[in-house]
Amino acid sequence: MGSVGSQRPREASVASTPHGSVVMSFSFDGGHLEEAVAGATQAQGGRTRGIPIFTDSEEPVPDDRYHAIYFAMLLAGVGFLLPYNSFITDVDYLHHKYPGTSIVFDMSLTYILVALVAVLLNNALVERLSLHTRITAGYLLALGPLLFISICDVWLQLFSRDQAYAINLAAVGTVAFGCTVQQSSFYGYTGMLPKRYTQGVMTGESTAGVMVSLSRILTKLLLPDERAGTLIFFLVSAGLELLCFLLHLLVRGSRFVLYHTARPRHCRPSRRAGYRVHHDVAAEDVHFDSPAHEVTGGGAYTRFDVPRPRIRRSWPSFRALLLHRYVVARVIWADMLSIAVTYFITLCLFPGLESEIRHCILGEWLPILLMAVFNLSDFVGKILAALPMDWRGTHLLACSCLRVVFIPLFILCVYPSGTPALRHPAWPCVLSLLMGISNGYFGSVPMILAAGKVGPKQRELAGNTMTVSYMTGLTLGSAVAYCTYSLTRNAHRSCLRPSATNASFPAGL
Repeated sequence: MGSVGSQRPREASVASTPHGSVVMSFSFDGGHLEEAVAGATQAQGGRTRGIPIFTDSEEPVPDDRYHAIYFAMLLAGVGFLLPYNSFITDVDYLHHKYPGTSIVFDMSLTYILVALVAVLLNNALVERLSLHTRITAGYLLALGPLLFISICDVWLQLFSRDQAYAINLAAVGTVAFGCTVQQSSFYGYTGMLPKRYTQGVMTGESTAGVMVSLSRILTKLLLPDERAGTLIFFLVSAGLELLCFLLHLLVRGSRFVLYHTARPRHCRPSRRAGYRVHHDVAAEDVHFDSPAHEVTGGGAYTRFDVPRPRIRRSWPSFRALLLHRYVVARVIWADMLSIAVTYFITLCLFPGLESEIRHCILGEWLPILLMAVFNLSDFVGKILAALPMDWRGTHLLACSCLRVVFIPLFILCVYPSGTPALRHPAWPCVLSLLMGISNGYFGSVPMILAAGKVGPKQRELAGNTMTVSYMTGLTLGSAVAYCTYSLTRNAHRSCLRPSATNASFPAGL
């Protein structure tokens, strides 16, 4: 494969149909079918259409020098969770500006509901809009609200309290749409790359939480003025988001990325999936065969006897879209359920319930520290997910379900209100540590393994389908989290000095 725009046939095979006619199977690097055929004809100097050139030359697999592509994928994971983490990690500012409200719960639920709509829309448009168009639009929708809230709300304070509340929720919703389109597209993107790059993106998600938590702790310690510290905090997040976007634009044209993203277009048989998806362009039909019934040499059947205008790229029918997703879901159903259960349990508790855990001495520092502990341990869990281990889908699902034990334990950290059963701050810290590690690991392994269970042509769709399951778990968990809000309403009133510790970090317990 030479330049980016090269259109060259890779494989050709011949088989007889039941009617005795000959069907040829070809695969191309990319682009429209007729462009490849026309280029082959021109190269041979002939006038007959549909005569391709066969070549045995193969370009060597490009290297990821200095792990630059892996680092770029890690920063991509940072990019699509950093804006949301910036909004919810600033929990002390939110409690001070909107006292007595469920602002963190509202932000979390708004984000999740909009994100679910976005991931379903992205999954429906995966064959209709280009990958990089979706990613670029997502970055722009994520970066805009960060800058707007930083300048208009935090710095200039142009809105009343009620207006600012609604505008912050609208900003979170816009961020949710943009970041989820990025996230869903990136999982399809990395599904076409080697497995370690999917793990890199998921590690980047946790890195975003760690970076935001450290940024908030530093700005709160170094800048006594809460308004100035919050402004710097948001501007740092916006700068990091812009850096992730620019790096994506740089990496997308690299030889390594172009080589691997073109491979799924090569029609090769998949032995692990057990199914092949055949899309008849002329009849707009999809059917599934097992590898035993494939044409030798692999590849979808391509007809050359249809009229030229019908061969141009067209959108698949609704039935074809449903069938394509059905066959992918049959292969990865256990991984889909595993990741959904993992994030459902986590969102029941984080960030909502954790942000409301109080301590009479630590004050507003305790929820900030709990979020930092969770994000750091989640980061460690995603690194551990890179260790090779042969997990079966049902085993992953069972381990994900065992995490339900965190729900009653965290409730005991806030109930009974004012005098919780697990009142020492060490309890929520230890539970946050364990929940973060398990969330990072069991939230990453299914996503990493799912792409390897389907054929190359289905990997982008598998990544998007896993993201739908991921967002479904987040949505249900965020909705259930509202049930725990009533347990924390009066927790901060039991302290004799509720506001004495908001200014600086305490010296001891």
